[in-house]
Amino acid sequence: MPLISSIMFVTRIKIGRIVTTLQATSTLKRREAITAYTFLLPTMVGFLIFVLGPMLAAIGLSFFDWNLLSPPKFVGLENYATLISDRRLGIIYLATSKIAVVVIVVNILLGLAIAVLLDRKMPAFLRQFFRLSYFFPIVISASAVALIWSFLMNKDLGLINFYLGKLGIDKIPWLNSSAWSPISIAITTIWHDLGFNVLVFLGGLQSIPHDYYEAAEVDGANSWTRFTRITLPLLSPTTFFLTVINLVNALQIFAQSYVLTRGGPGDSSRTVVMYLYEQGFHFFSMGYASTVALSLFVVIAILTFIQFRLSRRWVFYE
Repeated sequence: MPLISSIMFVTRIKIGRIVTTLQATSTLKRREAITAYTFLLPTMVGFLIFVLGPMLAAIGLSFFDWNLLSPPKFVGLENYATLISDRRLGIIYLATSKIAVVVIVVNILLGLAIAVLLDRKMPAFLRQFFRLSYFFPIVISASAVALIWSFLMNKDLGLINFYLGKLGIDKIPWLNSSAWSPISIAITTIWHDLGFNVLVFLGGLQSIPHDYYEAAEVDGANSWTRFTRITLPLLSPTTFFLTVINLVNALQIFAQSYVLTRGGPGDSSRTVVMYLYEQGFHFFSMGYASTVALSLFVVIAILTFIQFRLSRRWVFYE
């Protein structure tokens, strides 16, 4: 009997310790969850107020005709019928797509090239100087950047045409030609966003283990082989991330087009965001502006989904 009593006593002590440990673990997890949700709360509130709320409001407004002055009038699918038959919107989507393609390709290729150059051995202060130099434009608002470039690209007084004239090149109507105005929008956007691409690529390059390069060098691989067989494959997740980000940003260009060219001449440099802004705040057709905004959201969502599907074929992870 004393032996059985001792066993039961020890068992009770162990069970008590287990229960105490479980209670402490549960309390700790609860505290961690509360702390995590406390930090996430501002972001969640901001998302509900500034993203989800306006999105739901846009969906609702797309079924109404509202001029901001009189009460909204329900029109059903009339705005969507107008969207389908709007030939001008198709032209604007095409112009936006051309600008977006140029911006994405140049940002990716030029950003990668500059990042590779900065990744080479150089004094630390010089590397920091170049990083700050390339990143500085992104901290400036797009409107301010566009205003700066509007002076640089002025046909008669701009610095670009001044120096082109020194080289014997005729003045280029950067902002007044249907052929050159989309290019001016693309150049301004690239100058503004390039630094972000450079820094992200540079971070991706520095995360690649040097063991791979040392092994390839021992095997006799030259610089180009190491770049194409090691750097590019291991940098593919970074490239994929930047491709998605650049696509989303390029399709939502507004300030550059609005400040530099006002969308002209004609609709050659008018973007979709500028068009929906004009529909809503120039023509006071908030219902149709919401419909155009939803169409842009659908286009971006479809293209992003396609990118994620195709990424399985070319994105490699260690």
